[in-house]
Amino acid sequence: MPDSANHRKPQAATQKRPRTTDQGWRRHNIGRLLNNAIQRFEKRILEQMEQAGHGGCSLSHIGVTRNLDIEGTRATELARRAGMTKQAMGELIAQLEERGLVERRPDPIDRRARIVYFSDQGLEWLNAFHIALDRAESEMRREIGAAGLELMKQALEKYGAREEAHAALPHG
Repeated sequence: MPDSANHRKPQAATQKRPRTTDQGWRRHNIGRLLNNAIQRFEKRILEQMEQAGHGGCSLSHIGVTRNLDIEGTRATELARRAGMTKQAMGELIAQLEERGLVERRPDPIDRRARIVYFSDQGLEWLNAFHIALDRAESEMRREIGAAGLELMKQALEKYGAREEAHAALPHG
């Protein structure tokens, strides 16, 4: 007797329909708009860095430097702040170290641990990054107006405050 389960005709997959036929929401939701703005802003920063002779870093590298304290930060803490694995952070730190932007030194409290610091060259890079950031922000101010930029900064600061507070908490 043949196994009836093996001889069934495949049923056509039922595809759920969207709630609405208007798909404009997919392009005009706040997440998409913020993402587009971030991509444009960060692209300008990378272009400014390239023009200043500090090219070669990716947005992932910049993400490391945004989370690196001037006084130094453990790699595990950098990974936590950036929301990535320790292994992925370790690779990015190694790449930045090869470029001469950071260095790792033993933790004076726990010699098994290492702390990541900006090198002297990395501090020069950080100053160039600050200038590039200011220029990109000035371009945005010219385009949307000083009041628009200030309102956007206040709104984003307020909205992101919870995440900022969460990121500052120790996670163990």
